[in-house]
Amino acid sequence: MTNLSPADLAGYLRQLGEGALITLELFLASFAFAFVFGVLIGVATLSRNRLLQAAWRVYASIFMGVPTLLVIFLVFYGGSAMLAAVLGELGSEIDISPFGAGVTALAVVYAAYIAELVRGAIENLPKGQFEGARALAIPPIIMWGKVILPQVMRLALPGLVNVWSFMLKETPLVSLAGLQDLVAASKIAAGATKEPFVFFIATALVFIAFSAATLKLATILEIRLDRGLRRTPAAGTARADA
Repeated sequence: MTNLSPADLAGYLRQLGEGALITLELFLASFAFAFVFGVLIGVATLSRNRLLQAAWRVYASIFMGVPTLLVIFLVFYGGSAMLAAVLGELGSEIDISPFGAGVTALAVVYAAYIAELVRGAIENLPKGQFEGARALAIPPIIMWGKVILPQVMRLALPGLVNVWSFMLKETPLVSLAGLQDLVAASKIAAGATKEPFVFFIATALVFIAFSAATLKLATILEIRLDRGLRRTPAAGTARADA
């Protein structure tokens, strides 16, 4: 039990709620950018251009091998200097906030993982999907948007759910750059009240709730992406309806 008065407890819990909202905003923004960039990079890496392939290998090696926290610090503390080097005086006037640094770092890191998932899913598609679309003279944009990518998303969904979960658990790292997110709010509340278990357990429950919502969302997406497929009762395999 806690020795805090109901009013104090309500106040600290309100701070946790505000921190949880910041954490959720950070996570959703980071994943959205990572997903868009990852899909674009994954499609681009299918090119046989040697320069593009070399750039992809360098990018993947760096951001799959460097700790995410280090990337966050690099963007937060060195982002202004990098922008100044590229944009001159205009770049030097741009101040990198903890939220912006977190979104940028998480998006850049996890775009590499999503690109690898998309690349592998595309390579596992039957070649006839591409040949049939070309034989029907389907424009490339429609072919990718209506034929290829929906199948890619179905194949890559389990991996994307894993990336989603890993990103969710790494968003608190941005608090080390000064972001007042859920973990930072719980740390402040625990230090001020000397009640660490109350606030850290509350924080853990919030992340568990986020994870539970993730599983529910993944199930809904799986059902939606499996439209047009049917499973045979005996083998449990899926094939397209005739």
